[in-house]
Amino acid sequence: MSNGSSTLQRPRQAPSTRATWLLFTAIFLAVYVASLFTPPLLDDVDAAHAECAQHMVASGDWITPKIDGIRYLEKPPLPYWTVAALYRVTGLENAFTTHLPDALAVLGLTWLSWLWACRAWGARAGFYAGLGVLTSIGPFLFTRFIIPEAILGFFLLLAFYCLITGLEKDRPLCFYWMWASVALALLTKGLIAPVFFLGAAVPYLLLTGQWRRWRALKPVSGFLLFLAIGAPWHILCGLANPDQGHPLGNHPTLGNVHGFFYFYFVNEHFLRFLGERYPHDYNKLPALWYWLAHIAWLFPWSLFLPAAVAVAWKTRHRWLWHLRHDAGQTVDYYLENALREDVASDVPWLKFRIRTVWLLSLFSAVTLIFFAISTNQEYYTFPVWAPLLMLIAGVTADAEQRRSANGGQPILSTAWLSGGQTAFAAIGVLSAAVLGWGLWDSRHLPYVADIGTLLAHRNVADYTLAMSHFFDLTGPSFAALRLPAVLAAIALFVGPFVGLALRVKRRHMAATLSIALTMTAFLVAAHIAFARFEPMLSSKQLADVIIRDGAPSDTFVVYGDQSYASSVIFYTDHFRKGLTLEVVPRCGQHSEGTTLLWGSCYPDAPDIFLSDQQLSAMWGKSNRKWLFAEDTERPPAEQLLAGRLYPVRSIADKTLWTDRPLR
Repeated sequence: MSNGSSTLQRPRQAPSTRATWLLFTAIFLAVYVASLFTPPLLDDVDAAHAECAQHMVASGDWITPKIDGIRYLEKPPLPYWTVAALYRVTGLENAFTTHLPDALAVLGLTWLSWLWACRAWGARAGFYAGLGVLTSIGPFLFTRFIIPEAILGFFLLLAFYCLITGLEKDRPLCFYWMWASVALALLTKGLIAPVFFLGAAVPYLLLTGQWRRWRALKPVSGFLLFLAIGAPWHILCGLANPDQGHPLGNHPTLGNVHGFFYFYFVNEHFLRFLGERYPHDYNKLPALWYWLAHIAWLFPWSLFLPAAVAVAWKTRHRWLWHLRHDAGQTVDYYLENALREDVASDVPWLKFRIRTVWLLSLFSAVTLIFFAISTNQEYYTFPVWAPLLMLIAGVTADAEQRRSANGGQPILSTAWLSGGQTAFAAIGVLSAAVLGWGLWDSRHLPYVADIGTLLAHRNVADYTLAMSHFFDLTGPSFAALRLPAVLAAIALFVGPFVGLALRVKRRHMAATLSIALTMTAFLVAAHIAFARFEPMLSSKQLADVIIRDGAPSDTFVVYGDQSYASSVIFYTDHFRKGLTLEVVPRCGQHSEGTTLLWGSCYPDAPDIFLSDQQLSAMWGKSNRKWLFAEDTERPPAEQLLAGRLYPVRSIADKTLWTDRPLR
């Protein structure tokens, strides 16, 4: 075989499958499993979604998600079902069982990324793809609380893998798995699941010419399977939650259509995309900043993204020519003209590889453009992080092994990898210096258990972005972060330099592995630091006070949105069948500014909302009352109940009062 064809052979320089998965398992246990125990459930979305699962177990109603007995119809039920099933099977309702499905979804993404990248680029690329999923910043950050993105990412990636495998291997069963995966993704996140799938799959089929095999996709029987899985809940939920009044009354635009079907399909999907959803309790980053944020979410592997861009640029003429002149059979035409020698054994592999690049790139592009136009949160593009990491892994492995797809010189020099490694070392030194400065600045301060007392309150984006509290860090706050700061500083100072030395010596795989090991140590330190933010992010300590000093006949009042104290509500749920709950919305009426807006308008919704006047009238009478308020709501609460508040405990920016002295 000639030198040109030999460059197409599958790589052999990679750990064995057994060694690979031993390492994957060790990292998964250290980064994801160990972190399931602390901190407790967080306020806002974390404990609120856990309340939905908690209600399903207690009530037996698995159709209508509810929070505090009020319909919560914003999201599909599959994430709640998985958590509720774990509650039912284990008998444990805690952070571990609540966050376990997201952690397992990351493990599933690791497996799929490894499997797919191994087939497309070889064992080394599969090794790097799995490491990328396990050690990137984004997947770690956005599995600290219960959101559906990790599960959605797994089902969509599985659907795409079944699509490409079924077409390449002619396996009809794969297409049924594909339809089922899209249906499960629908039950995870809603209509964006089939939209994203079709948005990438249809152009892919057109570009590769495989649309001619549309019958092989099982369009009729497969679609019926999709409906059998995805439709029943939507129909049953619509029947259980009919039109019964819109919170805005005779709204000129919304009219009188106001049941589940309107709220879920129109308000939560169509109007959310247009930025017209009601209530307006979300944010939107500008497109450029939203895209640039992926440098952080995919870090440190995003440092090799310029190498992937360089490969795309160097091969642009070949790909653009085929797109313009023979779009219907782009891949087949490329194969016929790129390979002239007897390399039949490599043709299926190269074919699969090229089509993988097309499919993953299309999926990533569709998702990134969609959320650049729509309203967004930082983690909404979670499903494309694994595909992007696979593309980066493929380019990195090719460059390290000096491979080329055209039989000539390698497309990319290893200098691109050295540049990324150097950038990692520079960032590591800078980060270690910042951590060192924080430790030095707080060296004379005693350890403070409640880090919330040391944070600034800069109110970045009105705290509607998931990472807003990151900007509240101050120098003195390092008094509560000494241990994780020391661990992170050591990891970020030593690891990148070791990796750079290995890269200079052309020990490329060891150098790339050092990045993953450095990030493993850093993420362990990051979680220790995250757990130190418990008083700021969770109110479980206040729930413990109520359970210890209260009685089942007491009433718990939240001054503001119920999500402010959702962890208190969750952890006191089984306190002798739970406390009576009352909510005083921050605007003074339940028709605005509450996550339970829509469900609270149903006539059978429990009347848990109070006005200021009602709270003042009931305070100090009958059974004991407990009042919770964040610092932003504290002044009006103290003014309303002046002279009648008995402070119980304050943590971070939250205060708990009662209406009479404790015994």
